Amino acid sequence: MSLDAQYFADLYATSDDPWAFRTRWYERRKRELVLASLPQQCYRRIFEPACANGELSILLAERCATLLCQDIDATAVSLARERLATATHVQVEQGRLPGDWPGGQFDLIVLSEIGYYLDPTDWLQVIEQSVASLSHDGGLLACHWRHPIVGCPQDGREVHELIARHLPLYPVLRHEEADFLLEYWSCQPSVVDLDETCP
Repeated sequence: MSLDAQYFADLYATSDDPWAFRTRWYERRKRELVLASLPQQCYRRIFEPACANGELSILLAERCATLLCQDIDATAVSLARERLATATHVQVEQGRLPGDWPGGQFDLIVLSEIGYYLDPTDWLQVIEQSVASLSHDGGLLACHWRHPIVGCPQDGREVHELIARHLPLYPVLRHEEADFLLEYWSCQPSVVDLDETCP
């Protein structure tokens, strides 16, 4: 079973930064690696579910024409909206995957630190929804902590194994460390962006 909303509500009840995204060097460095892994300078439309308090979102906002952020927790949504208040091209919504998958096409979908909160059935649906929502030259980035998390139905290794088995895209990048795994896949075999201007 995927974790329910109360799990995240309990985390945000005691902190507005329950994973220490703002203060831990590990998290800051990982965000910088995520951004460095994006082969395009600018994307037309990005979807970032599980945006939490918006620390990665504010950086993704600099790399796109429009950004849709989503989180299951109302407090996280409020914090992300506050963090992104000056970014008028960003929208932050409350929603739970896989049921609240947004409409439209995306040039980039960022699945960061989300997969292990979903059971394999729900995670597989997210993978399928991602593929169906990517533009013809779109990309998918996934980044997850590799160690087991108490109470979660999967660990990062299992999350990425499911992606590898069911994602019919071209692998572009794989960055593996002792603590996390970062991968990028593309709908096209070449991801060289000859037009470096933002749409």
